[in-house]
Amino acid sequence: MNPYVLLSIIIAYFAILLWVAYRTGKGSNNESFFIGNRKSNWMLVAFGMIGTSLSGVTFVSVPGAVGADKFHYLQITIGYLIGYIIIAYVLLPLYYRLKLTSIYGYLQERMGQISYKSGAWIFIVSRLVGATARLYLVVNILQFSILDSLGVPFIVTTLVILGMIILYTYEGGVKTIVWTDTLQTTCMLLGLIICSAYMLNHLDLSFAESISQMNKLGYTEVFNTDGNSKAFFIKQILAGAFITITMTGIDQEMMQKSLSVTRLKDSQKNMVVLGFILVGVISLFLFMGGLLHLYGNTEHVTSSGDQLFPDIALNHMPPFISIIFIIALISALFPSADGAMTALTSSLCIDIFGLKERKISPKEQEKFRKRVHLIVALAFLIMVIIFKIINDNSMIGLILKLAGFTYGPLLGLFAFGIFTKFRVQDRLVPHVCVAAPVISYFIDKFQENIFGDFKIGLELLIINGLLTFIGLWLIRKK
Repeated sequence: MNPYVLLSIIIAYFAILLWVAYRTGKGSNNESFFIGNRKSNWMLVAFGMIGTSLSGVTFVSVPGAVGADKFHYLQITIGYLIGYIIIAYVLLPLYYRLKLTSIYGYLQERMGQISYKSGAWIFIVSRLVGATARLYLVVNILQFSILDSLGVPFIVTTLVILGMIILYTYEGGVKTIVWTDTLQTTCMLLGLIICSAYMLNHLDLSFAESISQMNKLGYTEVFNTDGNSKAFFIKQILAGAFITITMTGIDQEMMQKSLSVTRLKDSQKNMVVLGFILVGVISLFLFMGGLLHLYGNTEHVTSSGDQLFPDIALNHMPPFISIIFIIALISALFPSADGAMTALTSSLCIDIFGLKERKISPKEQEKFRKRVHLIVALAFLIMVIIFKIINDNSMIGLILKLAGFTYGPLLGLFAFGIFTKFRVQDRLVPHVCVAAPVISYFIDKFQENIFGDFKIGLELLIINGLLTFIGLWLIRKK
């Protein structure tokens, strides 16, 4: 596929995003940027959040991992659904009752100023790591599939994409993102369906026949019943539930969009509907992963993991499928990056710098917020370069592993606040929030010496949260 054609398509797609941003960003202010003036339509938010929840990592890594991990990812997805229901009926009522702009304001009210700042900083680090890992994956695919052949350096590609995201989020923030995410989710899902339909037709298989072929190769196994395995179904379901509670329910980016919905009941509908839709959509991704491996076998494709889907779509399929793949890929890229940049800007402005308490004019507040937005973009650039150096073959596994370390303290903080009535020695909270991930790291590193054949996987997040909870219990006040 001609790289100039693909580049032209990316530019045209971005022009559409800019037009949407221009239309929705008119008359925006800080309240629009942070929570969309609490006037977002819950159905739009639910649909757009599919793109944010999935990202380019799901689009590429989940299908690519089917050869090694079968359909085991569906176990985690069942846990996701449980997590979304808990968020809808435990966390959202709390956030709406307190009328929060930043959800970490709950920690200030419940535990104190230092706990509040600790929670905000944990979120900032967690979301920065997770979002830039996702961003790196897609930038890297665009680089080797299109821009390397044009002689464009990786650093320039990253700068241009970050510049694009800044341009359409700079004014409108959440108010704009609700609409752009809806557009991008639509393109991503259409890409998924069209690519799957093409492969079924090319392989001359019906849906039932393709499932039968996948079953013969062992791809369709959903539940792992080996209790010692990292992929044991109880471990995976539990991990999925807690990943959702932490990476959605106590994550400012995801809650920022939900809190932009006017009524609590509508926001709860958004969350539960999103959970059920994701089960269906990820099932489709796994099905497409099975098709990719069947297709790769017939075409003698040697790529695997994150490289499988891009290689097949760009080098072993007709040009129109290559175009659809690129559109779907960048549609998966932007929702995870734009929302993260907006949420990090919001958290830094409100939680760390106390923008709302500053006695400055609304115009000066807006200027300050825009400067912070540019600083966040610079941090994204640095982190993408770091991931380029690491260059892990399966980013989905790396992201979930990192989430176990970074989100664990947040899980412990919120759990302690909700399920106990104790206060804590506020000044000691940061020490607990640092100690828990460090201990978790050593547990993970030396797990064979500690547990023998029993392997810890994604449930490391739960262990980390529990260690934080225990630490807070030890520094509690009456």
